[in-house]
Amino acid sequence: MSTSASASAASDYSAWAESRRATVTAPQGALALVLTHWSAPGEPAVDDAAARAGHPVDALLTRLQRTDIETGLPQEGYRIWRQGSPANEAFEDIERYDYDPAWVLEGRFELVDEDRVVPFEHIKDGGATRGLPVSGDLVFEIDGTEYRLAAFDTNYGGPKLHLVFGDRTNGVESYGAGRFLFLDHPGATGDLAPGDSTPVTVDFNRAVVPPCGFSNQMNCPLPPLQNRLPFPVRAGEKKVRFAGDFAL
Repeated sequence: MSTSASASAASDYSAWAESRRATVTAPQGALALVLTHWSAPGEPAVDDAAARAGHPVDALLTRLQRTDIETGLPQEGYRIWRQGSPANEAFEDIERYDYDPAWVLEGRFELVDEDRVVPFEHIKDGGATRGLPVSGDLVFEIDGTEYRLAAFDTNYGGPKLHLVFGDRTNGVESYGAGRFLFLDHPGATGDLAPGDSTPVTVDFNRAVVPPCGFSNQMNCPLPPLQNRLPFPVRAGEKKVRFAGDFAL
């Protein structure tokens, strides 16, 4: 990479870091989440007045739905967001590595099966798993060794691949439960058939601390075994820094 290109990439990284800070501190940013509540499987949703009880009038109420793992019945949930939450008040910064062009990897996305579902354990599910749609794999090489990671399909401002990965920095330099990376979904146009592949850039400089690193009311997916890299990935966000002795 030329000197000018490297400087431009580093500048883009700084701008991205500022946008991340704005996102997590926003009225519905991860730091603002103070409560996630689920009704019993099959039971009706809690009404607005009961959900808001005990919270400031400017708190934001949002609704959730999911399928209960054990019974398969629908579950109604809600979240309370407060921009003046204790976590937002104590937040100082997201610690991150310096931009490193060596962690911008050229690889490929292989469409395996548009309907494939892979079980992911989540941090609050006590070891149970939830099936998430993984239509293909991210494949790239590091030091001559090929790695194949499962990234599930999601919609995050458009069709995305959501990579949940672990590496040797977790719990030492970076967030202990792993990190996230979002990529534009190369199969979203429908041009690929199962077995096809297309080039993709995997930029680990855009790795982020998952929402559960900002709020203990989030239920984040954990890296499956095939997504746990056997080396340190010193790129992207490390962990969240709070003031004083504040802890989630």
